[in-house]
Amino acid sequence: MTTIVSVEVSDVRFPTSVDLDGSDAMNKDGDYSAAYVVIRTDDPGLSGFGFTFTIGRGNDVCVLAARLRGRPLVGRTVAEVTGDLGAVHRELASDSQLRWLGPDKGVEHLALAAVMNAVWDLAARAAGKPLWRLLTDMTPTELADAADLSYLSDVLTREEAIRLLTERAPTRDRRIAELTATGYPCYTTSAGWLGYSDAKLRRLCQEAVDSGYRHIKLKVGGNLEDDIRRLRIAREVIGYGDARLMIDANQVWDVPEAIAWVRALAPFEPLWIEEPTSPDDILGHAAIRRAVAPIGVATGEHGMNRVLFKQLFQAEAIDYCQLDAARLASVNEVIAVLLMAAKFGVPVCPHAGGVGLCELVQHLSVFDYVAVSGSLEGRVTEYVDHLHEHFTDPCVVRDGAYVLPSAPGYSAELHPASAAAYRYPDGAYWAGRGGA
Repeated sequence: MTTIVSVEVSDVRFPTSVDLDGSDAMNKDGDYSAAYVVIRTDDPGLSGFGFTFTIGRGNDVCVLAARLRGRPLVGRTVAEVTGDLGAVHRELASDSQLRWLGPDKGVEHLALAAVMNAVWDLAARAAGKPLWRLLTDMTPTELADAADLSYLSDVLTREEAIRLLTERAPTRDRRIAELTATGYPCYTTSAGWLGYSDAKLRRLCQEAVDSGYRHIKLKVGGNLEDDIRRLRIAREVIGYGDARLMIDANQVWDVPEAIAWVRALAPFEPLWIEEPTSPDDILGHAAIRRAVAPIGVATGEHGMNRVLFKQLFQAEAIDYCQLDAARLASVNEVIAVLLMAAKFGVPVCPHAGGVGLCELVQHLSVFDYVAVSGSLEGRVTEYVDHLHEHFTDPCVVRDGAYVLPSAPGYSAELHPASAAAYRYPDGAYWAGRGGA
């Protein structure tokens, strides 16, 4: 029997702050980073890879937490771990001494995401399937058993989950064939980082249009006059009509300020305002949504767990659900949020960008359409053109759509040379600079 012999976790940081890639009103100079997990087995040809995403300092804390999260897996057989992915998730999540540090939030939850992402990658590789296919081949009962449905029965019972999944099951193959032909629609944030010059913004918007994108997102919230000028430039390039422009404030406003600021930007017809205020302020999001309609409200990349999303849905606080593959506790919790979103009729447009998040969320979006929501209405997944060259199975985007991944796994493996060069603080890049 193939056995897990180690769970290795390393601190990998990329110097994106140098060119202000990823800059926004809240996070001005992040270095995109990963607490990178490798589950080794005694079969040299079979490992599992996963990570959680941070933006620099503090990634070392996530690494320490992930090492603790991964310890119980060592010595177990791959068949045992991958044979009941719901049970493994529940066991790791219920470690009471680690859970105390959350619970279900913060560093201990990020660490759980990193380890369980590697477990799901291991399961998909062992099955010889890309993760989305592993999920879409699971029965409704198997998916419900894998999902973390704890604390959700007031809005979603296990029986409801199975019923919803069963309704979609007969037409899964048709939707897979459709996505194989067309890809999954995405939008780009690569043009809109707040630290970019007007000239760079204009050039990148034009490049996005030329590449087939009809959805482009800009960061806002630093200065209103600057935002008006930048949105005007974007609209000059992409036009109006079916060209969609989204804006993202990255949590910088109080509720009244958010309402006033978004109203000032309304002439540019944004499709949504993303993260207008604290990610935990459910009632604040609901108030903003009522005040700025028909502009939609989107949030979720900092959504700490399924319970927060439950309340966002209950309070009718958002128009778009932007779950994050590395902040929720991996696929188990993602499935639960996707099921609730489908029940409440809220489109899921996952957060990506970062380092490796695009690689992960493409699988989740495909699974959502094929097995859960059955709809592409109002759905578009984020894409940012940074750092993909460091992955062994990088995502591919053509004509504004993700091409379905075909390699086994969760697309989470870094090239060994990249992981070594950017390991902090002793990798070749950082050692020559004395650390960050």
